[in-house]
Amino acid sequence: MGHDWIIDVLADVRSFARQNDMPLLSAQLDDAILAASVEVVKKNGSLTHWHDPAATPTEPHPAD
Repeated sequence: MGHDWIIDVLADVRSFARQNDMPLLSAQLDDAILAASVEVVKKNGSLTHWHDPAATPTEPHPAD
């Protein structure tokens, strides 16, 4: 199973945020998913099974 499960959990929370009109949280979770992906690749050498079929562009960050 590796460490990919954390990305799945973050993606589920991001889906909830998107479905419930929480764009700031959704954007932060995009960043968290990216950070988790980098960490998992560093630890495992690759992502073993995860891909994000629901990935869509999100609202820009408030600071953008």
